[in-house]
Amino acid sequence: MIGLPMRPASIAAVLFLSALGGAARAAPPREGRVSVIERANHAATIEPAAGRFLNAVQVQAFSEGALYHIATAPDRVTDVALQPGEALVAVASGDTARWAIGDTTSGQGEAKRTHILIKPFAPGLVTNLVVTTDRRSYHLTLSSAAGAALSAMSWTYPEDELVALTRASAAAEAARPIAAGLAPEKLNFNYVIAGDRPTWRPLRAFDDGQQTFIQLPASIALDEAPPLFLVDGKGAAELVNYRLSGRFYVVDRMFNAAELRLGAKNQQVVRIERVAEGAESRRGK
Repeated sequence: MIGLPMRPASIAAVLFLSALGGAARAAPPREGRVSVIERANHAATIEPAAGRFLNAVQVQAFSEGALYHIATAPDRVTDVALQPGEALVAVASGDTARWAIGDTTSGQGEAKRTHILIKPFAPGLVTNLVVTTDRRSYHLTLSSAAGAALSAMSWTYPEDELVALTRASAAAEAARPIAAGLAPEKLNFNYVIAGDRPTWRPLRAFDDGQQTFIQLPASIALDEAPPLFLVDGKGAAELVNYRLSGRFYVVDRMFNAAELRLGAKNQQVVRIERVAEGAESRRGK
């Protein structure tokens, strides 16, 4: 029997159904998918721990993506306290019919704190709760039993503490004297700054007769720091040893001229030149 020729539309349909069938065969069985999800959720679940109580409050370290198990009871209200200053965006529960979930606040100003209040209507219930704020998302697993229940739950925030520690360290470094024993009467500010005007262009330069100090703008914390070259009378440049102290380049010697240079193809150059005593000291154009 001679088959009839297939039209392009029919060919496309056959190819689509064939691909769909292949995808269906390649998909893992439902039992396999459930097993994978259950293992992942179990590994991510953080249970209440005896050593994590502060009085009656269970205090856990916040970790993105973790599932925090909160044990509740029908005749108890469990208080889930967020970080002070954190603003609540939304609360969503998998079971809103058998759980009473509300929110309130305590404190004022920066100490204002949001509390999620949770109470089940019966023992033997399990559901999940997602709390989103202006800072993060909390994923909670709720269970109810006729026995003991958590009175309250809160978190510490290691990432925030690390950021605060880093900022405090940077502030302390910025406040530290750039050099010990600087005598104001010995400082010489007779330097001219000229050349390009990049964001890292120095604000001023001065010396104490032994060391030279180049003050950079606060934006240097975000910019790439340019290398410093000493320039001799013939225009030859060579790298010089210096150290960065806060916003200052500290050079352990005197110089007549130096240049900060950054870039290769379109190089930016700022020249720092020491002028004679009594000469007008100003920034170059």
